[in-house]
Amino acid sequence: MLATFFIETAYILYILLRYKVSPLTRLAIGILSLLALFQLAEYFVCTGSSFAGQFWSRVAFVSITFLPALGIHFVYKIAGRPWNNLVGAAYGMAIAWVVVLAFLPGIFSTYKCGGNYVIFDFNNLGGPYFIYYYFWLFIGTIMALKFSLNMAKAQKKTKQALMMFIVSYLALLVPTTILNTINPQIYKGIPSIMCGFAVIMATIITFLILPRIAKLRNQQE
Repeated sequence: MLATFFIETAYILYILLRYKVSPLTRLAIGILSLLALFQLAEYFVCTGSSFAGQFWSRVAFVSITFLPALGIHFVYKIAGRPWNNLVGAAYGMAIAWVVVLAFLPGIFSTYKCGGNYVIFDFNNLGGPYFIYYYFWLFIGTIMALKFSLNMAKAQKKTKQALMMFIVSYLALLVPTTILNTINPQIYKGIPSIMCGFAVIMATIITFLILPRIAKLRNQQE
């Protein structure tokens, strides 16, 4: 957990040093920062008291709850598209879930450190939360595919960046789906497992997407 935290923090510093600050790089840094915060929160869940575990469990879920909305916003920025109602709806639902996760008493019935990942058990809200999460990851993937298919030949780098984003989402979805299919009992650890694979996503954003698109978007903004 700490190793992943330090890797993602190093990526953030690299982006800050390598690129001019822009709406696109801010979104990339936002995604990486939330991923890093989740890893740090997991570490404290595994090393703290029961009170600390409850607090850091909330911090962990608040951090990852914004990721689908940031992902869709990031796709729109890569494609050079303006904010629209879909992006607004993604943020609106994220904010609603954050309020629930941050303030609803006893939302986690258990949280247990499993060594390689943390097991979280919602009180009756696990199903709706994962529907929310997978729905917006799916929408982000579809929008990236749609925009990439509509790109002109002259927009080769933008198209590549969008395809790389799809790959980064698949790096989250495919391994966790396979693991959950093999062992359905593992679903309580899906957030932790998914964010473990998210270091692949962070690497793709830092070294494959931003080099293709950051300077181009700076010129257009």
